[in-house]
Amino acid sequence: MAKRAQKPAKPNVVAQARSGGKKKSSQPASRWLWENFKSLAGAILIYLFVKTLFVEAYRIPSGSMIPTLQIGDWLFVNKLAYGPTIPFTNAHLPGYASPKHNDVVVFESPYQADEVAAGREATPTLVKRLIGMPGDTIYMRAGTVYLNGIPQRLGFTSGAWQGDAATANSIDPDFEWQHKFEVKGTRFGQPPAQPIHDNWGPLLIPPNHYFMMGDNRYCSKDSRYWGLVPRDNIRGRPLFVYYSYKPGGDPTDPCNGAVSDRPLPAITDIRWSRIGHWIK
Repeated sequence: MAKRAQKPAKPNVVAQARSGGKKKSSQPASRWLWENFKSLAGAILIYLFVKTLFVEAYRIPSGSMIPTLQIGDWLFVNKLAYGPTIPFTNAHLPGYASPKHNDVVVFESPYQADEVAAGREATPTLVKRLIGMPGDTIYMRAGTVYLNGIPQRLGFTSGAWQGDAATANSIDPDFEWQHKFEVKGTRFGQPPAQPIHDNWGPLLIPPNHYFMMGDNRYCSKDSRYWGLVPRDNIRGRPLFVYYSYKPGGDPTDPCNGAVSDRPLPAITDIRWSRIGHWIK
């Protein structure tokens, strides 16, 4: 007796409906890699765009700005304010503000030969307070800064170490740059033959340059040492502290401020009261 021919199996209608009536095909690995690469590259480009033109994070590594800024503060820096720097150049796009007296400013330091000799970066990014502007005459007598003959208030340095006699009278080879900008025979008095930490100037600030100092003046290496900051070196203005913790360190060092005795202080000793602190 002849066998009946088998009927072809009916297609699975439900499976076809779920797959849209098309055969499922696996995506080639090369295409998967390309799609992920594009996503990652796009994210990096957006990050670099924002970092270059708008906002950048910055960490405070030293006590030169105590009490305004503490070691362990993390800041957001507004790069749009003074005009963002065009990548790979020192040229600036237009900003909506100009640097002015007493602004806290982030900038690229002038060349520091002693830092190179110590194996560190020659032109580190720093944050200081703008004390002298183009056309100003600035000098220090007995630890007091005078701007165009007017003594400047010390409110910014309240609570910071006020130094000692050895520091006040210290001489540093880095002070020698000042002689080029000294002015003589004026109502501000004669500059000392040898500038010292607490007695220098008067200095006349030339166009497109600024004189920067740390609020904690006896723990700050600033324009007294490495000179005037060109306008093109200015990178931005700090906005606020977005994270802060009490760092470890030597508690007897007056330039450290408050230090932590806890393990992993970045997690265990957070300064909650400083988070969101606006910088002035």
